[in-house]
Amino acid sequence: MEALLKWAAELGVSDSPSPSPSLPSSSPSGTTTSSSPSCLGRSLVVADFPNAGGRGLAAARDLRRGELVLRAPRAALLTSDRVTADDPRIAACVSAHRPRLSSVQILIVCLLAEVGKGRNSVWYPYLSQLPSYYTILATFDDFEVEALQVDDAIWVAQKAKSAIKSDWEDVTPLMKELEFKPKLLMFKSWLWAFATVSSRTLHIAWDEAGCLCPVGDLFNYAAPDDDTSLEAEDTAELTNYQQKNEMINSSERLTDGGYEDSNAYCLYARKNYKQGEQVLLGYGTYTNLELLEHYGFLLGENPNEKTFIELDLDICSGGTWPKDSMYIHSNGHPSFALLCALRLWSTPTNHRKAVGHQIYSGSMLSTENEMGIMKWLISRCEGTLQQLPTTVEFDESLLVFLRTIQNSSNCRTDVKQSGFEQEFSVFLRFHRVELDCSGYNQLPVRLLRSLERWELAVQWRCNYKKTLKKCISYCESLVNELPLQLNQQ
Repeated sequence: MEALLKWAAELGVSDSPSPSPSLPSSSPSGTTTSSSPSCLGRSLVVADFPNAGGRGLAAARDLRRGELVLRAPRAALLTSDRVTADDPRIAACVSAHRPRLSSVQILIVCLLAEVGKGRNSVWYPYLSQLPSYYTILATFDDFEVEALQVDDAIWVAQKAKSAIKSDWEDVTPLMKELEFKPKLLMFKSWLWAFATVSSRTLHIAWDEAGCLCPVGDLFNYAAPDDDTSLEAEDTAELTNYQQKNEMINSSERLTDGGYEDSNAYCLYARKNYKQGEQVLLGYGTYTNLELLEHYGFLLGENPNEKTFIELDLDICSGGTWPKDSMYIHSNGHPSFALLCALRLWSTPTNHRKAVGHQIYSGSMLSTENEMGIMKWLISRCEGTLQQLPTTVEFDESLLVFLRTIQNSSNCRTDVKQSGFEQEFSVFLRFHRVELDCSGYNQLPVRLLRSLERWELAVQWRCNYKKTLKKCISYCESLVNELPLQLNQQ
């Protein structure tokens, strides 16, 4: 890490709150005349947050909202155009195949090409610090995919892996033409590079695939929310960046920075931070399943979570609301579109035209109509929970076990005492490991990685079930309250 920070400083990456008089320009070897020993230390420091994303960046001092915390010049961004500009052979081969390749495929090829150069790559200090494995949905094996339990989630995972495999097959001729090493030609390597691009790239205007930003990709994620208010004392010190972005609706502001006119990627503090606090960035508005698909993690409390339940065709087709707008919020409340669609569906066909304006405005039609909707939601959520193989309580206990076993020094004993010996036996059989193997006290690395993905799958399905239970409680409370409100009127 120390070598990475020094190398990044040589490329002009800096966490200095004040821009340097001039950004350094890169030499053909990828270095500059900068002599800074580290690119961090003024605003940020690398720190470990075991319960909040692992390795990340902490405030080196008190930071104010909107303050510039990291600047990375274009020379420090790993992009396909930068790689091809530095390597004419890669440029020629990519150019010949470009018409049938996506920008993401090209960036992945460029990334693997640099990996193949080893220490001869100008990007080696950065590449050597990248994770050796990822936990995005496409890396899930069949056991872990089935552990999601919910059909929609299973379909998303299977589709993601299938699409990535198709991309790999399409681009294999190019990689062979570039004489990639056999290991880099494997699907496993392609999947690793895809996960790197999916989980670590930042948006740039000139390439849809984005860019890899050394040090800038150390920030962990914070979900965007609706809190855009400022403390009174902050108002007078808004930067130009803030003044511009405070005019943008919070739902449209998907990042906390971007590539600016200064020819550098600039990242800003999304709120006030105290020294030592983890500094987070909002990558965008994602549900937990989307976070798992693209980044390999999920949030215990996600304000942007959407829980979908199976809806009859006549519910979805009765109005003009898109199907993906009909869901249950993380607090258990049905979305506006779902509520409206159910109100319309529960209204006799010959009366719908007369009350359509009320429904589309979000108004309740009648106590009877509303109670019928709530009872339908209760029934559908209960039915969905009953169809799933395990309960919330089982999943919560399993999560405790999985977290324990990953840190266990006596795996055999911990499994026997956990009550999950049967489930763990199925897991071991899937991975062709005998239950009574001599090395069972400490699991091999490949099984620990699979346990991590299994835990994510269980955590996702547990959150899904909890939301359904919240919806049941919310609807039951309305069913009890609505008659009382009617009597009071």
